[in-house]
Amino acid sequence: MAFDIKLTTCLLAVFSLPSLAVAAECECERSEDEDHDTAKARTLKIIAIFCILVGSSAGCAIPSLGRRFPALRPDTYLFFALKAFAAGVILATAFVHILPVSFDKLGSPCLVDGPWQKYPFTGLVAMLAAIATLLLDTIATGYFQRVQDNRAAAAVVGCADASSLHDQERGHAHGVSAVIASATMLNDAADCGAEDRAKLVRHRVISQVFELGIIVHSVIIGISVGASESPSTIRPLVAALTFHQFFEGIGLGGCIVQARFRLKSTVTMAIFFSLTTPVGILIGIGISSAYNENSPTALIVEGILDAAAAGILNYMALVDLLAEDFMNPRVQKSERLQFIISISLLVGTALMSLLGIWA
Repeated sequence: MAFDIKLTTCLLAVFSLPSLAVAAECECERSEDEDHDTAKARTLKIIAIFCILVGSSAGCAIPSLGRRFPALRPDTYLFFALKAFAAGVILATAFVHILPVSFDKLGSPCLVDGPWQKYPFTGLVAMLAAIATLLLDTIATGYFQRVQDNRAAAAVVGCADASSLHDQERGHAHGVSAVIASATMLNDAADCGAEDRAKLVRHRVISQVFELGIIVHSVIIGISVGASESPSTIRPLVAALTFHQFFEGIGLGGCIVQARFRLKSTVTMAIFFSLTTPVGILIGIGISSAYNENSPTALIVEGILDAAAAGILNYMALVDLLAEDFMNPRVQKSERLQFIISISLLVGTALMSLLGIWA
């Protein structure tokens, strides 16, 4: 009797293998959700575009209000706390939201051909993206620093030449000593401003590299939302993405304020950031009829881009945002400020990680 039961179980298992294989294959086909509702999904997508656009713009604009509201200036406790909170949101986005998705995509059973099932490409791509960001960060900072130093040196020489010519025209007997004194003062001023120039260049590079990293994952997220026809999938993403983009905008806006860009550049960067995800949603809507998120091409492209975005955001959050502020001399000298930004960081990571339950 026991033998018959075992034999029956084995036969059932053998005969069920084809159906399991068919089910696995079906998962790789374009999914037709029970919640499939094109009209309702499109309405939610339009709401998502509006909410994300407003949230992104508001978040990016808040740090620039320091000119009118002293509490939001870059040297205040509130500014440090907001940046730490935003960095926590970005860090949790990379670790909790983007990396797992990349592992799922590049480890999907639909990728039966190639090496995708044999090697953890997500970790590799994320690591290489972080290294590439480091190199880009270093090279760009060095280049712009040399440009600024050369301009400062040329300005010093130009001022010294102008002083010499002016003294010669006036025929003062002490012209030579005046030129020497003037050049010395200019050189001292240049040396005093060298540190400020280095910080300014650093903040400008950080803001631009940061925005580059944001663009990669924002477009992918937008396309995924725009291509979905499931209201139950889109609905929680509206709130999650609005929250995420708002605080990501605060982080980017803080970097832009510290970089002291001209108004035109500041507005351009803010608009570009605010439009990235909505444009991705529009692209997703446009290709929704032909887009299959389970196709090998889509899985590989999205998986690699997600991994790269996670690597970039990890580096930016840890090195250019958190380390930059936590190692700031003002923070180091104030235990109270250290406590404030530490709590802000933990709260930001906790809230964004909590959203991982729904999105």
